Amino acid sequence: MKKLVGVGSYHEWEVKELREDREFAVEYLKAAMEALDNPEERAGGLIMLRAVAEAYGGVGAVAAKAGISRESLYRALSPKGNPTLKTLIAVLKTVGLRLSVTPEQNVRAKQTRTRRASVAA
Repeated sequence: MKKLVGVGSYHEWEVKELREDREFAVEYLKAAMEALDNPEERAGGLIMLRAVAEAYGGVGAVAAKAGISRESLYRALSPKGNPTLKTLIAVLKTVGLRLSVTPEQNVRAKQTRTRRASVAA
């Protein structure tokens, strides 16, 4: 079987883009954090957080900053992981961001609009 020249994995591209485009990384993290709030999307959100950790120094470096082992961070950011607040903050800090809070009413209004749109369709 021939190896395709110049073809890389989507994950490699994703990590490269996250590293090179800060605005993309910020929006990507926002999407990851929203996904964590939805049980059906949680695994994807955790994988997204791990991609950010890989892009900004690697999982080992982020784990060291968080004061946890690399293996613990890999586990926490796996599809079945359950990261602590300390872990989430460490990943956000690697990109120079912090955790923020928004009123739940905005989220509920958005969910209601989404439900109405899907019922209408």
